[in-house]
Amino acid sequence: MYLKRYTIAAAILIILVGWYVYAFVTHDSMSIEIFGIDLPSLSIAIWIIIPLVVLYVGSVAHMAFYSLLNSFQLRKYEKDYDNLMDSFVDAYLSKQDRVHTFKTHRYQLLGTLIDNATISPYYGTITTNAKISAVMDAIEKVKNGEVVDLKAYSLKEDNALVIQNNRNRYKNEVLSAEDILTDVSQYTPELCKEVYCDFVGASPLYTIEQYKEFMTKDALYKILNRVNASKNTLEISNESLIKLFNILNLDSKDYIEISIALSHGMIPEQRIKLFETISESNDDAMEAYLFTLFDLEMISKAKEILDISQQDEYINFKAYAALKDSNKNFSIHLFV
Repeated sequence: MYLKRYTIAAAILIILVGWYVYAFVTHDSMSIEIFGIDLPSLSIAIWIIIPLVVLYVGSVAHMAFYSLLNSFQLRKYEKDYDNLMDSFVDAYLSKQDRVHTFKTHRYQLLGTLIDNATISPYYGTITTNAKISAVMDAIEKVKNGEVVDLKAYSLKEDNALVIQNNRNRYKNEVLSAEDILTDVSQYTPELCKEVYCDFVGASPLYTIEQYKEFMTKDALYKILNRVNASKNTLEISNESLIKLFNILNLDSKDYIEISIALSHGMIPEQRIKLFETISESNDDAMEAYLFTLFDLEMISKAKEILDISQQDEYINFKAYAALKDSNKNFSIHLFV
């Protein structure tokens, strides 16, 4: 409001008016009575400048009052601007349940739109805001496989950026597989399953069973490929295998794939016994049992099962058996 300039100008005006009245109008003095009180006798020039001084004080008070109001309003805009930057940051970080409070109408409209939008930052965007720049750098580093400290952003474990950052920590050996599997409350089930799939590639059986709740089909096939393998050999009983199978929701095709995987390392007797045991309590495993018998040329035993089956059951295996009876040699893999 240029209060200093206003004060100087007002002082010059008051002095000039007083000087003019005293020098060119009158040197007389007078006394004024206000509310029955006689005020001291003063020069008329002074009585002239007193209203000017009162006017000056009043105008200054008026300007100060509205300046204070404008200051409060400006602070609201500055606070809303900071909140708007926070809302951009939270949107970039894909935070859920984003709610920011705004004091001004325009910022409130824009902030509400941002809080209910998904925003993917384009790295390389020029911004002079330190918060946004820091977040964009963090996001880009995480995407590039680097490990970033995200604690300052208070993100939940299921946040996509946190999941990727934890994956980066694991791949960069900041975290081991057991660090994650022994503290699963800090990590998402998806990451735990991904880590477990790597973990079973070389771990002993007791630790595989310890964390079997994270079993997946991919992890199971890794385990099966280790049975009697030349590297990272795994010795496992049929009972232990069946327990692992029961964790997953396997169908007939899955059991056949399991039999194929075991055909590379498991001894024939154990393999036959495995699927015989499973098929006794699980009809979905019967086709895998038949496949195993035919694959190991146990034709007679397979035919015994087919002979007591329903007419519309195991058509493909019955066709294979008929071809074998006709001395036609085809791979059993063509019939599954």
